[in-house]
Amino acid sequence: MSVRQNVGGSRYLYAPFDVANARIEANERVLEERWQALTFRLEGIEGALERLERRLWLAVFGVVAVILTEAISHLLDINAGL
Repeated sequence: MSVRQNVGGSRYLYAPFDVANARIEANERVLEERWQALTFRLEGIEGALERLERRLWLAVFGVVAVILTEAISHLLDINAGL
C-alpha cells in the first residue's frame, strides 16, 4: 500500500467521504419529518371523528326524545278520553 502525502490544497480533497452514510442520514431526517406530519394529520382526523361522534349521539338522543314524547302524549290522550 502506498501512503498518500499531503501535497497541498484542501484536506477534503483527500479525506474519504462516505456517501452512503450521508444518504442514509438524509433519508432518516426526511422520514422523521414525514412521520411528524402524518402524526399531526392523524390527530386532526381523530379530533374531527370525535366531534362527529358527539353530534351523532346528540342526534340519536334527540330522535329517542321525540319518539318518547309522542308515546307519552299518545298515552295521555288515551287516559284523558276515559
